[in-house]
Amino acid sequence: MTFEEKIRQEIVASPENALFKEKGYEPLFSANREARIVLIGQAPGIRAQESGRLWNDKSGGRLMDFLGVDEKTFFNPQLFAHLPMDFYFPGKGKNGDKKPRKSFAKKWHPKLLKEMDQVQLMVLIGKEAQDFYLEDKRNLTERVRHYQDYLPAYFPIVHPSPRNQIWMHKNPWFERLVLPALQTRVHEIIALREAPQ
Repeated sequence: MTFEEKIRQEIVASPENALFKEKGYEPLFSANREARIVLIGQAPGIRAQESGRLWNDKSGGRLMDFLGVDEKTFFNPQLFAHLPMDFYFPGKGKNGDKKPRKSFAKKWHPKLLKEMDQVQLMVLIGKEAQDFYLEDKRNLTERVRHYQDYLPAYFPIVHPSPRNQIWMHKNPWFERLVLPALQTRVHEIIALREAPQ
């Protein structure tokens, strides 16, 4: 049994996830000892949860574009690990999906990350992930604009949700300056991973 399978069983058996188990939901995440890049988003949407496939929506397609990778590369567990802030769809709120549970990442992320010693970059996708991992008082826009301050460990970006189209329109520097830097770093890591030893 891999460490991912073992921890998956622990998550399913945890009382805090009993309601999701009753609904037949599986925890959505991907972790591998060989992973080089960890993508930390918010929580699965209802479409992803019901299909059992991470990023199975328009946001997923846009995230692949942000990273400059195709679907095969994006889901290659030896390249990318996927650790949302919560591994279950949190439900609908008044203004879209509810936020991920604050306690979930605190409990489960360290257990998974300590098994992955090949990680070279963690991409923090959206405010929830950034608030959890970055110890500063900046807002999302300031963090994304000053992404270089968080390298080499972290790369903060805006969430690829279509809801953030207005933000991207107001901040054209993101596509002009930040995305090329992100893609360059991602491709460097992939090339190093795939280079003959």
